[in-house]
Amino acid sequence: MSEATPTSPATPELPAVSANARRFVLIASGLLFTLGTVGSNLGPAWVDEHPAAVLALSSRNRNLFGSVPYIDIVPYALIGFTRMFMAGIALFFLGRWYGERAIAWTEKQAGELPALYHWFARAMDRAGWLVVIVFCASNLVWMMAGHRRMAPARYAVLLSIGIVIRLSILWAGGQVFEEQIRSFLSWIEDYQWYVVGGLFAISIVQSARRAKRDIPEVVQEIEHPTEQ
Repeated sequence: MSEATPTSPATPELPAVSANARRFVLIASGLLFTLGTVGSNLGPAWVDEHPAAVLALSSRNRNLFGSVPYIDIVPYALIGFTRMFMAGIALFFLGRWYGERAIAWTEKQAGELPALYHWFARAMDRAGWLVVIVFCASNLVWMMAGHRRMAPARYAVLLSIGIVIRLSILWAGGQVFEEQIRSFLSWIEDYQWYVVGGLFAISIVQSARRAKRDIPEVVQEIEHPTEQ
């Protein structure tokens, strides 16, 4: 898909980016992705006993929702906001500097459909501010905002607004369903490590398949960043 179409806004040329900056954002994105996978898998076992650690590893919706009965609102807000904001900024610049390649990689990790990719591209060009706020937890949206050249400062503000709204909704929902959350976690307590083991097994199998295909290219990019 081309960078701009007759109906899309013009995309300004990006200033030159240092090789070190490109390496840093590539490594940071990979590290955050790995930590997120670990946090998602450990969530069923740790979210009631170590909610702060789980949120620091992965602030996915299910972890944010499930941790509400076990954590105070201040650490919940600070950790949840920081974790999501860091990921959002890292993937924004990944999409901004690596464009189609980065988005294609994200689609493979998340299993997104091409139709969804095209929908987000059109929506970002027409009402990017709304897309970032509403879908503030989407890897694809974070990268698409960078790829479609949204101004970084504007993106950071919109991302912050979206995260605050999402955290508020999940906190309120977690309080409403506190009894159900506690009952569910209590119900799986005897089996929680089997669940965690199963999740890690699935992640290992998926990662092994991706590693053979993706790691050589990523290592090459870290060692020799592609020119703009």
